[in-house]
Amino acid sequence: MTTTTTYAAKIEDRSLGHLLYALMSGFPLLLLPVLLSLFINVSQRQTLNNGLLASHLRWQRHSNIIFIGLLALGYWVPVTWLSLSIYLFGIIWFCHRILKGWLSLLDGLEV
Repeated sequence: MTTTTTYAAKIEDRSLGHLLYALMSGFPLLLLPVLLSLFINVSQRQTLNNGLLASHLRWQRHSNIIFIGLLALGYWVPVTWLSLSIYLFGIIWFCHRILKGWLSLLDGLEV
């Protein structure tokens, strides 16, 4: 007699997360993809309460807002070398957040 056990796997559609990470990675294109990503992210805020995708949407939302804030801060700083340093830090930090989040989403891990 053979018994089989079936596991009910909760399958969550991650395509929205991948789309938003792809838009975030297009930040050199005049920041338009980042703003579009933030708009889509904020519009999805009420539909997802918890879970893997909700954790990534929160991660992306915080990343976008802080990146835009760093760019604004770099723009308003009057000292050129300090402004460029803030820009460089913001770009490196944002790239790190995109890579870490996207790889975590591919592995099925929350961030």
